[in-house]
Amino acid sequence: MLKIAVIGCGKQADAHAVAIQGIHDCEIIAVCDTEVLMAKQLYERFNIKYWFTDVNKMLEVTCPDVVHVITPPQTHLAIGKLCLDAGCHILFEKPFTLETQEAEALVKHAIAKSLNLTVGHNNQFSHASMRMRELIGTGYLGGAPVHMESIWCYDLGDPAFAKAFLGDSEHWVRKLPGKLLHNVISHGISKIAEYLSGELPRVVIQGFTSSLLKNLGNTDIVDELRAIISDSEGTTAYFTFSTGITPKTRQLRIYGPKNSLIIDEDNQTLIRTNNPHYKSYLNHFIAPATYAKQYLKNSLTNISKFLRNDFHFEYGRKHLIELFYHSIRDGGPLPLSYREILLTSRIMDSIFVQINSAATPHSDTKQGSL
Repeated sequence: MLKIAVIGCGKQADAHAVAIQGIHDCEIIAVCDTEVLMAKQLYERFNIKYWFTDVNKMLEVTCPDVVHVITPPQTHLAIGKLCLDAGCHILFEKPFTLETQEAEALVKHAIAKSLNLTVGHNNQFSHASMRMRELIGTGYLGGAPVHMESIWCYDLGDPAFAKAFLGDSEHWVRKLPGKLLHNVISHGISKIAEYLSGELPRVVIQGFTSSLLKNLGNTDIVDELRAIISDSEGTTAYFTFSTGITPKTRQLRIYGPKNSLIIDEDNQTLIRTNNPHYKSYLNHFIAPATYAKQYLKNSLTNISKFLRNDFHFEYGRKHLIELFYHSIRDGGPLPLSYREILLTSRIMDSIFVQINSAATPHSDTKQGSL
């Protein structure tokens, strides 16, 4: 039985607690938050044995095997070191850390102590993402990806979060180097990082504030980002983050030398694209029918999983946690490699350095490279 502790009892803690309680052979034994009311409400609603307001005391009293750190990224390095020194494996809510230097320090510390770390990139483990990964593993693309396009939209009308940080100049999100981007884009960046070569990709960006935020007086927040990313082997990628695109979408297009794939996280569809080489006008008739057939198959697959109670909005999170626990219990592979985690962090660092450089006086550019 794995003993689990949760540090940080805000909104995201509920999603983690529900997922953990649906996993066999583990138990949440403690929750911790510096705010007494936050710790007690989670403790009471999920029938947990202990609650604390001090991390050191929680670690000393309960000796958990795994800790879920669901606090602002500014705290991840300090809390992570405490938990590793106490012999705990750690799952961090995204983003992994505030910057790559901190991420590298935690990974090095964990390896030295033979402990495991991961980060909550749960969209990497949705049904559609898992099917995509399996197809790529069989060689469907015909080789390494030639180009990728990842788009990640965010709804500023979400009252549960967006309005909170927009209306509070002291909100922790506004203290991040990348502000709103810093708290969101790792999901979309990690989808690209998984298939990049090398350790230091080139990143060129343009970031700006949407008219919506300007009209609200939030000119310090960049909520529109366009990035071009390339690795040492010639693979390229575009990353787009937007609050203005409607409908909001989260997609990845991955183009190979032979075939390509399109994954839609919102609709949980995976579409295969290829070149059938039909003559004359047949491409215009047969290809649409082929795509329609694929969409129908996606729909039937999703319905089937729903009827088996295997299709819900938090499936990716639960599957990520299950794989992480498996790596601890049975020595299985980490759900996300340290290389992928660190590469995602390096790309994000480069984006924020460029954005902040463009925001300084006398700067006349919004782009650059790492």
